[in-house]
Amino acid sequence: MELNYKKITASGVNVPLKVVKGHFATNHAHTNYYIDLTTIKSRVSEAQEIASALCHMYLYDMIVDTIVCMEGTEVIGTLLAQELTKGGFLSLNAHKTIYIIKPEFNSNSQIIFKDNFKPMLNGKNVIILTATVTTGLTINKAIEGVQYYGGIIRSVSAVFSILKEANGIPIISVFGQNDLPDYEYNDYRNCPICKAGKKLDALINPYGYSKL
Repeated sequence: MELNYKKITASGVNVPLKVVKGHFATNHAHTNYYIDLTTIKSRVSEAQEIASALCHMYLYDMIVDTIVCMEGTEVIGTLLAQELTKGGFLSLNAHKTIYIIKPEFNSNSQIIFKDNFKPMLNGKNVIILTATVTTGLTINKAIEGVQYYGGIIRSVSAVFSILKEANGIPIISVFGQNDLPDYEYNDYRNCPICKAGKKLDALINPYGYSKL
């Protein structure tokens, strides 16, 4: 299968979202789009655009001590920390700068942080940054994990999100349903594309795709 990319634009950001329409399987659902964030997460110029767009969406009295980066968003997270610092956002850390960390997953797919990272979460003001939010299962785990370690969640942020909130916390995203109105996801047991007889094009996760 050759991937036929379509580029989606959004106001306030100069980098497009690359998507492919088809029939794809994630760990949690079947979807009709693959959203390719490869260059957004790894090319500094594109990551900078996303970081700047997110920064302008936050309330300027928000305090940020730590950014927890999910799904390979460490480059965006680092640039976001720089944007927040330049924008005058406060940090209560003693060194007046922001921690950038990422979680691990145990054998039960629960989010964990090693003991040496606990001081960067306990009592800290936290942004959870992720690539995409569709079903909300992964981001809910992240919220529960950060709260378990004593973090105070100030924002859940994503490059692309179908959901407006998770676990009662609003989700801020650069791209959303308005930019891709026909985006759908379904339980694999009740997938209309499967019922129509169309085979899967690829397996996808936040790090890429594997053609079938």
